[in-house]
This record gives sequence, C-alpha cells and structure tokens, in this order.
Amino acid sequence: MTLHLSADVPFGNACDVEIVESGGVTEVSFAPDPHGGPEVMWFAFRLERSGGAPGGRIRLKLKNMANILGGDNARNMRPVAAAAGASWQRLDEGRAEGLEDGRVNVSWEIDAPAEFIDVAWCYPYGPGEMEALVRETGGFYHADTIGVSQAGRPVVRLSNSPGAEGSDRTGLYLVARQHSGETPGSWVLDGFLRHMASLGDDAPLVWAVPLSNIDGVVGGDYGKDNFPYDLNRAWGRPAMRHETLVIRRDMERWKARCRAALALDFHAPGACEAEGIYAFLVKPEDSARCFRTSKQWAERFAEALGEDYAAPDFARLARYGSRWETPGFTHFCARELDVCGFSLETPYALSAGGRVLLSQACYREAGERLAAAVEGI
Repeated sequence: MTLHLSADVPFGNACDVEIVESGGVTEVSFAPDPHGGPEVMWFAFRLERSGGAPGGRIRLKLKNMANILGGDNARNMRPVAAAAGASWQRLDEGRAEGLEDGRVNVSWEIDAPAEFIDVAWCYPYGPGEMEALVRETGGFYHADTIGVSQAGRPVVRLSNSPGAEGSDRTGLYLVARQHSGETPGSWVLDGFLRHMASLGDDAPLVWAVPLSNIDGVVGGDYGKDNFPYDLNRAWGRPAMRHETLVIRRDMERWKARCRAALALDFHAPGACEAEGIYAFLVKPEDSARCFRTSKQWAERFAEALGEDYAAPDFARLARYGSRWETPGFTHFCARELDVCGFSLETPYALSAGGRVLLSQACYREAGERLAAAVEGI
C-alpha cells in the first residue's frame, strides 16, 4: 500500500510532509502551513491509497505541538476524519511524543482507508454548509452579496428581511469566521440561525455574515493575526481590511432599519481549551452602558447553555496582548454604533472540563440554546 497526502482539497492546509512505511504502520508526519501568518492551527488534507490490499494502520503525526496557538495538551487535541462516503468522526485523544531536544509531536492512529480519508483540525464549514442552511430552513433566509473580499470573492449576508428605515423591530447582527480556521463558531451560528428560522414571523430581524473572512476560509488559512491585517483588528477608521469596511457599512444600514438590540461575533479559542463556551464582553472603557448590557447577556447565555456547554468563568474581558493596537468588532459596536456587541468563544473539541466531546450536533445545540435565550427581546 502506498499513501499520498494532498492539501488540494476544500480548505486544504498541510506542509512539511513525510510519509514512512514500516512494519505494517504508515507514519504520516505533517505541520500546519502558516500561509503567511504568524500563528498556525488549522489543517485539512486527504490521504489517498494506491496499490496493495486495504488494511494496516496509519499513524498521523502533527509536528511541533508548541508552535500551535494554545497547543499545550495533546490529550485535548481531537481532530476529525472522514473516509470516502462516510461522515466526519472525532479521532481518539492525541498522544504526546517527546524528542531528545525537548520538542513534542502529537500522534493519532487510524485505520488505512480503502480509497481515501480526509483529515481536518475540526469539522469544516464553508460555502456548501452555508448554502445547506439556507436550503434546509425553507427560504427563511435570503442570501445577498454586500461586497467583496480582498481577493474579489463575494461577502454574503443572510437575512430574514431587509427591514425598514426607522423600524422599531428588534434586530440582531451576527458575524462568524473573522479568523477563518475557527470553524466551531460557524457551527454554533448555524444552530442559532436554524432556531431563529423555527420562530417564523415571530423572529427578530436577523442579519448574519457566516463567512466574513471568505478568502481565508477557501484558502485554508488559520487567519489569526494573519498579515496584512487580522480581520478582527481592522475595525478602526479607516478600516484596515476591505471586508471590515463592507461589514461596517452593512451594520450601519442594519441599525437604521431596526431597533438594534445585540451584535454577536462567533470565534474559537486556543487549541486545547476544554472548559466550554465563554464570552469576551464589551470593555467598560469603550462604553459603560454596553459593558453592563453585555454582562446581563452573558448571565443569560451562561444559564441557557448550561453546565455541558458554558465555561464556569463565562464572562471575561480580553486583556491579552495584540500584534495591533487598532480596534476590533466589539469596540466598533460600542463606540461607533452604540450597540452592545461582544464575542463568543467555542472550543474545538471538548467542553465541561473534557467531559463533553463536541460534535456538529453539540455545536448546533449550543447555538439553539443561545438563540432561545434571545427570544422575546
């Protein structure tokens, strides 16, 4: 049996590949490609089999765990894999392999595929999944191109209504994937939007940009702090990314066409975090009023998520260092729109201190619980 690794797949990312066959086990070593950015985490690739009878084992080896953002616990690293024609499944917990010089690799073992097997850091979510959401919610959402990306791809906004100038209808604005590899945010938003669709005419006005960093999504970027500018550090005046400019102007239209109640930005945290979902609130220096409102929402969301999904330390302030001093989404919402807007961080694999293994269904359920907490505002 001969194996070939290809990153020429949707959202593909892998580099520094080595494949060695020995004693019935084929070891496939690889690293995530930074794609020009300073941080790595996301990977996605296909292993194709040629020659020989099916069978045997594959040892996947992720090189240099310490180079991954938050890569400090191999047991919490649980990528996903899908054989030809099968659904995505979580791999077993990672096994740390220390080297003589102090470096640490992480490995997982899987069965060799009969044809091929796809592997990714977490469940992929791209244009196809967004289109399925629109289709499966029975026309509740309309897809509109509100502008283009830096590379000229459409930036798509979903909405259940165009709203009306001066309307007092309650409005929500939702964003995901400012960091393109943070797919848990998309799956939670997917569940949120599906729940809103189930409300029919009783739903608030909902505008959402599920794939804001579409270039990074399609290109297989991790997208955290990527040059020339992290999308979530580009919200100043003037905007430092064209996508940010596009979404800012759309949010200004949204605010003029509803009673703007809440804006949410869906993310994922460090690689090995396993406490659960948590929120980064509005900073009090940006808006005392929005800070108080975000605290109230955080309490409501934590209760709705319950102990399976909410981190014990749910409401937080983002005080970590940044490569840029320019403001992000939350700052823009508070300072320029005077709207309470904050981010939600959903782990890549585990919740409740590792007790809950997160599946696509779990992510959607968490989104549904968040949406249910918004009903009636």
